[in-house]
Amino acid sequence: MKRKKKSNMTKATTMDAIKAMRRGGREADRELFGPGFHSFDRLHKSKKTYTRKTKHRQIEE
Repeated sequence: MKRKKKSNMTKATTMDAIKAMRRGGREADRELFGPGFHSFDRLHKSKKTYTRKTKHRQIEE
């Protein structure tokens, strides 16, 4: 009795679909924001943190 050879074609799985959606999302982000790194999660900087820069100083009169 001969066994059938397995075909080289594999079935699409849910992981393949997830990977394809992520790839599409990355490409869409590149079109929107352009090349390079763009941070999306920034920490909220406290108003009380000390900085010497004049643009961050609050003028108290």
